[in-house]
Amino acid sequence: MDLPANLPEKLYLLAHDPRRGRTTQHSSLNLLLQAAALTELLRRGLLYEEGRKAVARVRGGAAEDGLDPYSADLLGRIRATRPHSWSSWVGRARSTGRDQPIRRVRDGLAESGLITLRPHRVAGLFPVTLVTVHDPGVRKALEARVAGALTGPFSRVDPADAALTALVAAGKLRTVLGSRERREHRGRIAKLAPAAGPVPRALGTALAWRTAGHAAESAALG
Repeated sequence: MDLPANLPEKLYLLAHDPRRGRTTQHSSLNLLLQAAALTELLRRGLLYEEGRKAVARVRGGAAEDGLDPYSADLLGRIRATRPHSWSSWVGRARSTGRDQPIRRVRDGLAESGLITLRPHRVAGLFPVTLVTVHDPGVRKALEARVAGALTGPFSRVDPADAALTALVAAGKLRTVLGSRERREHRGRIAKLAPAAGPVPRALGTALAWRTAGHAAESAALG
């Protein structure tokens, strides 16, 4: 079984609900996938931290081989602008349109043959895209990686699985970890978080900003 190599692809598949044929937590998933792309670039040495800001390395080469399309595009945007904080980059994830992480990561998985996309209309009126994962075992294998990172010997946890699990917890991805499980494994999650560098904390900040923004909009509308 071939698992995706990049964190955004792994997180997308974990967020996929096979019963509905769609991803869950749409409002926060774009932020989580943005955080996953930043973590992938950081783990490959394509980004580094300078003064609590994300800075792109000028050099390219082998570290960029096999990057998913969305992470590669994000790297180009980081290289083309002045440095910003990690939470700022997470918060810059588009929430609508074709450039939002959900659609870009989904389309990349479809191009690689891991999923199939099918247009559909809810109640015959509202267009949606149904997603079918070709091999359900892929998602189960990713869930097993997270479970192993949380419960297996810490010394044997692969750094990529540690980063994946830290992002799942920080993004509160309920399809994998509910609130009870996050509380139960709080200590282990804290030990796994350094594998994702400063990104899980930045994701938490961006999610709080998004929640506060929505609350302010609701209050303004009465």
